[in-house]
Amino acid sequence: MALLALVLVLAGSGGAGAEDLLGAGFELRGGVLAHDVPGLWSGFRLERGVDINGEILFGNGLPILGGALRPAIGGSVNVDGFTSKAYADLRWETELPAHLFFGLGLGAAVHDGNLAPTEPDRKALGSRVLFHIPLELGVRLDARQSFSVYFEHTSNAGTQRYNEGMDGIGLRYGYRF
Repeated sequence: MALLALVLVLAGSGGAGAEDLLGAGFELRGGVLAHDVPGLWSGFRLERGVDINGEILFGNGLPILGGALRPAIGGSVNVDGFTSKAYADLRWETELPAHLFFGLGLGAAVHDGNLAPTEPDRKALGSRVLFHIPLELGVRLDARQSFSVYFEHTSNAGTQRYNEGMDGIGLRYGYRF
């Protein structure tokens, strides 16, 4: 909700910051992620399968700390019927030497998984709304196309009784319009 409020305020302000953040340009990114990967941030694995991930990044970004801050919305759908999610983030991204880029973000995700440990092969995520933390390292193939390694972590950060969390990692292709 805070992210949505920020986007609406910036969009309605009419200032240069809003134009940079929500400008006419956008970028689509999508790919395939391994679902609930053990040994990363969340620790253990219960769920399995592959996630199809898609995302829209908006505008040129608001310049900050040597990069740009952009709103992003997206989702990861598990093809085996385990937990899927939709998310909204603010993403900071910076261009690196050799056509590389690095991004990280913070936002909220809404999921369709279990809240409590009611099934032995499903995570107990504790809350319907979770924190969403993405990290991405990629290469710009040209002015429009990119290829990247993408990681996402979702959890409630210990705010609820159950907080098993979930990590996904995989490859994505991006295209700027």
